[in-house]
Amino acid sequence: MTIIGSVAARRASALGLALTACLTATPAAFASALTTPAPATPGAGLDRYYQQRLDWGSCVQGPDDTTGRDLEKAGAQCADVTVPLDYAYPRGRTITVAMSRLKATDTRRRVGSLLINFGGPGGTALGEPPTVRKAMKDVGARYDIIGMDPRFVGRSTPLDCGWPVGHSVFSAGVGRAGFDRQVALHKDLAAKCRATNASVLPHVSTRNTARDMDVVRGALGERKISYLGYSYGTYLGTVYTQMFPGRYDRVVLDGALDPRRYSPRLMRGVERENERALADWAAWAAKRHDTYGLGRTRAHVLATVDRVVEASARGLTLGTAPDAFRVDDTQVPTLIFGAISEDTDAARAAVGEQVSVMNRAAKGQPTRLSAEFKEYLQGMVTSKNSHAGSVQTAILCGDVAAPRDPERYWRDIERSRAAHPLFGPLTNNIGPCAFWDRPREEPTQVRHDAPALIVSATGDPRTPHTGAVALHGLLTGSKLITLKGADQHGVYGSYGSTCVDRKVNAYLATGELPAKDVTCVKPTG
Repeated sequence: MTIIGSVAARRASALGLALTACLTATPAAFASALTTPAPATPGAGLDRYYQQRLDWGSCVQGPDDTTGRDLEKAGAQCADVTVPLDYAYPRGRTITVAMSRLKATDTRRRVGSLLINFGGPGGTALGEPPTVRKAMKDVGARYDIIGMDPRFVGRSTPLDCGWPVGHSVFSAGVGRAGFDRQVALHKDLAAKCRATNASVLPHVSTRNTARDMDVVRGALGERKISYLGYSYGTYLGTVYTQMFPGRYDRVVLDGALDPRRYSPRLMRGVERENERALADWAAWAAKRHDTYGLGRTRAHVLATVDRVVEASARGLTLGTAPDAFRVDDTQVPTLIFGAISEDTDAARAAVGEQVSVMNRAAKGQPTRLSAEFKEYLQGMVTSKNSHAGSVQTAILCGDVAAPRDPERYWRDIERSRAAHPLFGPLTNNIGPCAFWDRPREEPTQVRHDAPALIVSATGDPRTPHTGAVALHGLLTGSKLITLKGADQHGVYGSYGSTCVDRKVNAYLATGELPAKDVTCVKPTG
């Protein structure tokens, strides 16, 4: 889950690639639903879902709906798809899944429908078809581009636990006191979800989202559907290929995960990639000391970061009333971690501004926040993004069980802290899943080959390149495009690599994978 500060990174993984450290207490409220869902195939009571007629209309839901207006301006329409809450009981309660469609204009050469997912988990894709069509160049006109909000996300029967924070990804802090506060916080976050959404939590999972995708395919009248997924969306796409072999056409997985490593503790093991990304940013910032005042060498900038984190243990006030935010050593590492998922100048400038503000606050100086940093802080430390954090965590906890004993997390934190003092206490920290019910189903195993096109940057700080290589090895019919030299999460269509974009678009145009794996080089200038 990345936790993102910039627009492109926010697109690529929506609030992030899921770093939570979750585990499970077993509340009786959930236990009654521990049954195995029926396979989502036509028949078995599911025909009415696959054969439903969709009522396409305006995407605009009100005068302040900028997403709807942008979709309408681009010529898209929206519809709700009805799906069962529980696929084991298709005649029971139903929910709706919202989607948008930007129809193909080159109907003579139409390929089919392309469903998109921008990650998270819990990220919305409803507003993204115009952006994807632009990235696809000429081939975009040959597809109906489908933006789907997964179940309980965005406009799809949204889930909100009423959290006081916007996500559940925090550091354990610099000592035991911070960790104990984290244990109490995450126990409370889990309790809030149980109190508000116990009836639906057992049905929040990637496998059920994949089942919904297949209902969407059927409702669209498609024999097969193509797919473009970023970050967590690569895991969702992989799960779909395994659950529904033969029902997909062209599949692009950008920022790919090793599905064997997917769990609520997904960020464990990415410390080195993030330390490298932070060091690369520090070298960039050192050349701009006159702008940010963080140090004239990489070492000096990194030392400034360390001082900021140390000072945050006593609390930092960022901004001025009424837009003032109090942050501590459990939150500042998350702010830094979330900001370094891209290596573009624009993204690095945002990190420079944020660290500069925190550095002034650490010195006791007054600070002023940019609109972007204010929004970032609101999304993390207030209830503004409670929905996003709630559903992201519910998906992770509903997919894979995590350890329950808080002391296990503390031992992992302490072991990691020596080698990775900044990021180890974050990537190994406890989360709400430590107090969640166990998932209804076992995680999906890769047993079927899928001729997908996988895209990965060698320095990806969120989904390391090793994960893309591992997925490539599991899907033996796949091909891998590697972008060398970039500390970048999410490449196709947003990073400016002509090499990557052309290879992906050629595949989407022809359906033919490259003859061999491809290596591209980070663009310069």
